[in-house]
Amino acid sequence: MKCPFCQHEDTQVLDTRVSEEGDAIRRRRRCGKCDKRFTTYERIELSMPIIVKKNGSRTEFASSKLRGSLMLALRKRPVAAEAIDKAVASIEEKLLTSGLREVDTGYVGELVMQELKGLDKIAYIRFASVYKNFEDLDSFQAALAEVGHQRKLDN
Repeated sequence: MKCPFCQHEDTQVLDTRVSEEGDAIRRRRRCGKCDKRFTTYERIELSMPIIVKKNGSRTEFASSKLRGSLMLALRKRPVAAEAIDKAVASIEEKLLTSGLREVDTGYVGELVMQELKGLDKIAYIRFASVYKNFEDLDSFQAALAEVGHQRKLDN
């Protein structure tokens, strides 16, 4: 670690502690050359994968867009805000733990559909009708049958 005062590269760690929030390591250091003291913090750096759109363009993951998609599908449905928060957190965790640097929108869409299927069947059908781009009544009925079959299994 370089000294911020004299740029010397030899610094000594005097004290190491976990921060009050528990999300960082605080280190008290002393420069071997100028003898000045300073503090550094070590934090985990998590980065979400880049989203690859259908047209091939890439964009940063935006939690707000994910939440917006869920909210649109769940509009006027009796689903608690906490359940939506858990669904967003679950999708984000799956993206982080996937280890992928890039994911396509199809993968994110499938994760959203999994969460919606557990939250609200009507919201799932709403989202699936747009996401899967149903072009005929048969594909729409197949999705309805899938949800109906799943409901029978749950009972």
